[in-house]
Amino acid sequence: MGVVNVTPDSFSDGGRYADPDAAVAHGLELVAAGADLLDVGGESTRPGADPVPIEVERARVLPVVERLAAEAGVPVSIDTAKAAVARDALAAGAAVVNDVTAGRHDPETLGVAGAAGAGYVVMHMQGEPRTMQREPRYDDVVGEVGDFLVERLEAAREAGIADAALCADPGIGFGKDVSHNLELLARLRELATRVGVPLLVGTSRKTFVGRVVGAATGAAPLAVDEREEGTLATVVWALDHGAAVVRVHDVAPAATAVRLLTTMVVAAA
Repeated sequence: MGVVNVTPDSFSDGGRYADPDAAVAHGLELVAAGADLLDVGGESTRPGADPVPIEVERARVLPVVERLAAEAGVPVSIDTAKAAVARDALAAGAAVVNDVTAGRHDPETLGVAGAAGAGYVVMHMQGEPRTMQREPRYDDVVGEVGDFLVERLEAAREAGIADAALCADPGIGFGKDVSHNLELLARLRELATRVGVPLLVGTSRKTFVGRVVGAATGAAPLAVDEREEGTLATVVWALDHGAAVVRVHDVAPAATAVRLLTTMVVAAA
């Protein structure tokens, strides 16, 4: 899954693709690099981010979704927690709703996806973007994330979303510290078995990658643009431990890593 951020303030590439033409061109480049689907978002969910009005989010994403749905040749996902934005994006050609709130922010989003026959990604997040990294706490992060995902998947089914259209995301970096993220990755196969639907994992360029790699080399935490090698390690790990989809900013190296991993898995079978 290639990331197309149509925002001025996303943590990794905020403002770079805020212009619709630039965003569409970037999406097409990601497909050429090997993306199997594109995730278009108009509201940053980085730690500390403020909400965006519906009208602003709609204006950012709809022109991009419409053109990518027509030109990219792969499914387009709308990254939103708002039913109105999801409805309009699906009408514009999106095929999936990627909701970081799992329908808790706007429960109508579940019904919108169900009525459209769209795919739906249920993600775990402790708190909200503005507050989620303020001392997140768990007794058993894998068990609690699993409980949440199972409950929200059932809510999605009750809203009319087909089981085959569902995907679950443990929300790496969303209300989790470094140890929580590492434990989720270490026990990813357990979580994938528990939720019973395809698992999406998004580790791309996240803060914990920079901290872990920096600590391992005795250096300061890596800056965002220095985290690609660490991201690749988590991509391969996730796919080898039960993930079905990985969400990345830099598609080309991830696609190459996936091709090699696939070849090795086939050779070992």
